Amino acid sequence: MQSKVNELLAHISNSHQQMARLLDAERQVAVRMSQIIHHLPDEEPDLNGVPGLIESSGQIHKSIVGYLNGLADLQEAMAETLGQVMKEIGDLDEE
Repeated sequence: MQSKVNELLAHISNSHQQMARLLDAERQVAVRMSQIIHHLPDEEPDLNGVPGLIESSGQIHKSIVGYLNGLADLQEAMAETLGQVMKEIGDLDEE
């Protein structure tokens, strides 16, 4: 039974590593987009007027919100699987 728990933990660990890599890639995209926006000139950039500027900043905000939601999902998944593992370990100790 212990080997099954160890195997399950290895799979969960691998899954969390892959989710973390995905979130890191999303973070890098959001950071790069923020850097690009930061380097825009202060005087009226040619973004097709105010509507274009609002649309561009909206896209950046969506990217940042997506990244933060991904972090929340990762945290929730890790807490859920850790709870299951702790329950399984507790059941093994009782046996």
